[in-house]
Amino acid sequence: MTRNDSIDPDKASPAWAAAWASALQGGSGPRYLRLVDFIERAVAEGTLAPGERVPAQRALAALLGVDLTTVTRGFNEARRRALIEARGPLGTFIAVPRAALEQRVDLSMNIPPPPAGIDTDALLREGLSRLLLRSDADLLMTYHIGGGSAADCVKGAKWLEPMLGKIDAAQVAVCPGAQAALAALIIAFTGPGEAVLSEPLVYPGLPHAVAQLGRRLETVATDAEGMLPDALEAACLLHGARLLYLNPTLQNPTATTMPEARRHAILKVAARCGLRIVEDDPYWRFAPEAPPPLARLAPGQVCYLSTLSKTLSPGLRTAFLALPDAASHARVLAALRTFSLMAAPLTNALALQWIEDGTAAHIFEGVRAEAQARQRMAAQMLGPAAGENAGIHLWYALPSYWQARELAAAASTEGLAVAPSTAFEQGTGTARPAANAIRVSLGATAERARLQAALRRLSALLASDRSAPAQVLV
Repeated sequence: MTRNDSIDPDKASPAWAAAWASALQGGSGPRYLRLVDFIERAVAEGTLAPGERVPAQRALAALLGVDLTTVTRGFNEARRRALIEARGPLGTFIAVPRAALEQRVDLSMNIPPPPAGIDTDALLREGLSRLLLRSDADLLMTYHIGGGSAADCVKGAKWLEPMLGKIDAAQVAVCPGAQAALAALIIAFTGPGEAVLSEPLVYPGLPHAVAQLGRRLETVATDAEGMLPDALEAACLLHGARLLYLNPTLQNPTATTMPEARRHAILKVAARCGLRIVEDDPYWRFAPEAPPPLARLAPGQVCYLSTLSKTLSPGLRTAFLALPDAASHARVLAALRTFSLMAAPLTNALALQWIEDGTAAHIFEGVRAEAQARQRMAAQMLGPAAGENAGIHLWYALPSYWQARELAAAASTEGLAVAPSTAFEQGTGTARPAANAIRVSLGATAERARLQAALRRLSALLASDRSAPAQVLV
């Protein structure tokens, strides 16, 4: 055969038919995207090899029992993702990787992966069209109430319900992203020069905000279950702190989850010390059987922060705060208005519309399914990681012959970006963690096959003992 179009599905070999007949089985979403997912998955697993010829579109449509348009759309998307390539009259083939010419693969940025089985482009077009039909364009392009309207806060309360249960919408503030909300909380509940308490390995945005706002960060010792209650009480007495930052579920960077018993113990110490807690909880929905948030256990003590940037898309700069009382609500909004009057009306309105009509929950299910698939892939490529294998990042302890900074630099020469433990470490002396690890983020690389290739390169790098003497060749 010289043309791919000459393949007859009725005369296909058993191996060919078996490889493709299950392409649309299982999964969810449009059939053309399920076909693309099958190709991507088969390439990643080695079922389809680079250079292998792909069935003709008509033949494949007949085999799968779908119309030609479905297969054509699937092939177009597969070409866009560089999974297949056309070779003129010879037909279409599984694309040969061009890793050597590709830009750096980002395993350092913690963002959610593209949702599995969902056409995001179509959702955006449909969502914006509906928004413009239902809303006045002038209202979408003008100033809005800081913290969200009453209707906005009702939708925010709906998004928070799986974590916190039913809450009064008056407790909710709609914010332009988690970092802005975090800065407003620091301004509202601390004064210049005051201490903010956190764990020694912490989300890098916190120390940056604390320093820029003229406060100081003090760290509290931890064990495998999270912050130590006795150490927290000692730190409160020593530093006179009034604010504690915690990220207790699938913690960034360690991917550990604080058990419920430890949460209760921390809350008791905070109540005795008059300590207000900021619970930054972007990953709770990813965690299997996650304990109740601190804000659900003690709503009067905790300011609860949840952002769409880690669950749906960083392009949706919408975060929700659940605050303990009206006085806290007013203080935080006053602080927020000093540097950010409102969330961007257009994208905020789209996010809230998606929450109201169920699209946001649908997108998240796709994100979670893709994250789970990537977690399994990473476990196969890299072996077991510390913490839980859930969510959008992993924490890998390094072998003794690698130091975190050196590994990150070596990975960069391999075209990979990873985050070393030093990027998250805070504290000095005994308060500084003895971590030697990297955080590997799984969402920034859109194509699963490209992610697998990157993880394979990282695995080879981790296994190479750079302490062994190099062989000299002449």
